[in-house]
Amino acid sequence: MSREKYVGLDVQQSTISAAVMDAGGKLPMECVLETKAGTIVEFIRGLQGTLWLTFEEGTSAAWLHDLLKPCVSRLEVCGPRKNARLQEGNKNDRVDARKLAEWLRTNQLKPVYHGDVGVRTVKELGRTRGSSQTRCRQRCGIRGSF
Repeated sequence: MSREKYVGLDVQQSTISAAVMDAGGKLPMECVLETKAGTIVEFIRGLQGTLWLTFEEGTSAAWLHDLLKPCVSRLEVCGPRKNARLQEGNKNDRVDARKLAEWLRTNQLKPVYHGDVGVRTVKELGRTRGSSQTRCRQRCGIRGSF
């Protein structure tokens, strides 16, 4: 008997709808979680077996990727435009989480690249430098960019 579990997460700002599917396509668990690191990690660690997890790219995707990558065997962040089938039929968080788990199980998702934490840190540092220069120009009354 396979102990693989496929977890689909539909992430919102304050809640996450989770659907857990086994290798046979049965849905043993669905729940709604608070979007807090401790709650999410506790839920994932409470699941038994080999975990494959997916969620859609969004504003919390980088944070969630970094948080959950060490907890699962495989993590795929999928692009919502590439998975346009999610827009078909009933549209609610619970149904979306189920569809994501099913598509992960049947290998129908198109993942998007999520670089290492080091790459993300470099990008954030570059963004910070740019905003510091802008603030300095504003403070000094400089109009143009050199």
